[in-house]
Order: sequence, then structure tokens, then C-alpha cells
Amino acid sequence: MRPSLSGSQLLQSCRASRSRGPAGAEALAALLSGENEPGAKGVAEKTRRSFGADQPLPRTPGLKDEASRWLRPCVKPLTRPVISAGDAKATLRGSQLARGLPLLLPPTALAALANSWLQEDCPGLNFAALASGAFPARAALWAKSRGILAGRPFFDAVFAHLSCQISWLLPEGSRLEPVVKVAEVRGPAHHLLLGERVALNILARCSGVASLAAAAVELTKAAGWSGQVAGTRKTTPGFRLVEKYGLLVGGAACHRYDLGGLVMVKDNHVVAAGSVEKAVQGARLAAGFSLKVEVECGSLQEAMQAALAGADLVMLDNFKPEELHPAATALKAQFPGVAVEASGGVTLHNLAQFCGPCVDIISLGMLTQAAPALDFSLKLFAEEPIRPRL
Repeated sequence: MRPSLSGSQLLQSCRASRSRGPAGAEALAALLSGENEPGAKGVAEKTRRSFGADQPLPRTPGLKDEASRWLRPCVKPLTRPVISAGDAKATLRGSQLARGLPLLLPPTALAALANSWLQEDCPGLNFAALASGAFPARAALWAKSRGILAGRPFFDAVFAHLSCQISWLLPEGSRLEPVVKVAEVRGPAHHLLLGERVALNILARCSGVASLAAAAVELTKAAGWSGQVAGTRKTTPGFRLVEKYGLLVGGAACHRYDLGGLVMVKDNHVVAAGSVEKAVQGARLAAGFSLKVEVECGSLQEAMQAALAGADLVMLDNFKPEELHPAATALKAQFPGVAVEASGGVTLHNLAQFCGPCVDIISLGMLTQAAPALDFSLKLFAEEPIRPRL
């Protein structure tokens, strides 16, 4: 039989090996300035060192050797280089995936969203149309800030609704360097101007989410972590499809798209049910064979109860890094098949501290709640487009 592990003993021993996370601003700058620019590799290397990739796993004092052996299987040495041929292939696969992501978006959903956005901006008369007229016109789409291009399908849907045509010069998921021409749009002048602000808003928002998600993923790769960075359900009402799609383009996971994608038992569900066990049992009955059950836990004891009751995933919520890793290690030792998610209080500044060999998922609400909009502009031209100034 496996030995019974003491969470307090693990917590005490692992606090001594607390790691420092990199500055999130530095890592974001390194990502957005390009992999090969000076300083980017330095940030990645500092991130890897801060995680302790070159350090041997510390022994766990106070535990028997047999117990330490049970801890070993979930602890993997982090010795791979920061930049390798495998990483280059993964980057290539990521860019190819980004270009295929538009297939996930149903045309009917895109058309409905485009119609609602345009209705919101122009529910009645468009007086400015008399100023522009309906003559055939062209416009250039310019990117004026660094980041990841995301949201082409939504941009297309808006102008398709207005009988305009778009010629893209850059694929979805491209790394943008200002100032760069991204696309050309053709159509009646009054239609180009009617869709301009709506389409730019969508593209700016989606690209901002993708850029922040990509920065988070880069940080975890630099730390030598192979788990998944995920967004949350903390999205802007009416914009969820845009923001969840942006997460995917940036290389992050969606988590659950809506309440039907995963049965998540949160702290309030436990209170309503009376116990973790009863809440999980009810969730399992509803989930059947097709849905997984995740339980939000505020302590190692709750996490153990959730795993014992049959949870597929356990979220260690609002754990400090020095508390998270020993708790995740203890949980994996007893329930190796249960996935562990870290969430709560995670930012780009401390993300690397949450990366650990027994943590499978790190979710960040900030990816959708704090993503800055990228700067795009649409400029009409007659013959040759005028390059805008920053």
C-alpha cells in the first residue's frame, strides 16, 4: 500500500525551496519584441533559473524513504534547453493550428454576431453616409502596435454583412511589428465606413487577448513547464466567442466555454450540498460518461476529499506558490490520475512561481479581463495607401 502523506510535513519542507518568478513586464516585452531580439533569451534564461530547472529535487525531510519514492514519479527533471529544435517544431505546429482555428467558428454564429454588432452601432439612420457616398473604395488595414494578429473571421463577418471584400496579407496568429499593412478592404465607401469601427473594435480586442495569452504561454515554456495555460469564464458579456477564440490563437486553452462544457463544483455548490462528497456525487450523476467533474478546493483536505469522491480535476484555488506545490505533490502521490489546476491570484509577474511538475493547468482570469487592445486603423485611399504615423 502507498504510504499516507502528511500535507503539513510537505508544506514545511517545500517552503524552504520557494522560487522567485520573473518580472511579467519583462517577459511580455521579450515576447512582443520577437524571439531573436536582444534581451529575449536573457529573460527566458532568467525565468528558467528562477524555476530551478538546473536544481536537483530536494529531499523531503521527515518522511520515510518509501514515501519519498512515491513522490518521485510525479516530479520530472526540468533540464531541457530553453530554445531547442523541438521548441521550433512546436512553434511551427502552433502557427499552423492558429491558421486552422477559424474552422471552429460556425458561419451562422459569425453572421449573427456581426448583425448584432452593426445593429448596436447603427440601429437607425446613418447620416454620415451622405458625406461619403456609395462610390467604390479601398481601405488599408494597418497594425500600429506589437502583438499577435487574431480575429480575422470576425472582421470578415462584419464586412461580408456589408457586401465588402477583404484581401489579407498576413495569416491568423502572425506576430505584428508596427507599422505593418495587414489587409485591404474593398466595397462601397459608406459601407466601409459603417463597418470600420465595429470591425476594428473586434480585431483589437481579440488580438489583445491572443497577445496576452501568448505572453503567458511563453513564460511557462521559459520556465520549462509543459502543462496548459488556460483562460476562465470571466469574459465580457456578448464577447465570449471573440475572447475564447483569442485565447486559442495565443496558444492558451479555453478551459470550459460555458456551463455545459465541464461540471465545475465551486465553493458555493459545496455549501449548498452540505459537503464535498455530496456535491461531487451529484455532479457525477449529472455528468454521465461524457463530462468531467472539477472541484474547486481551498485546502489540501478538501482536495483529498474531492479526489476520493471521484473528481477528475481538482482546482487548488488561491494557494500561494509555497503552499501550492507541496499540496499538489501530496495529491498526486495519493491520486496520480487526478489533474491538478492552480488558479487565483496568478499574473504574468508571478506565473513562473506556479509552474511545477505536479501542476497540470494554470488558469488566469486576467487573460480576458486585463488584456490591452491592440491598435489598428483603417485608411481609405484612391491609388496608393498612405502609411500612417505612430
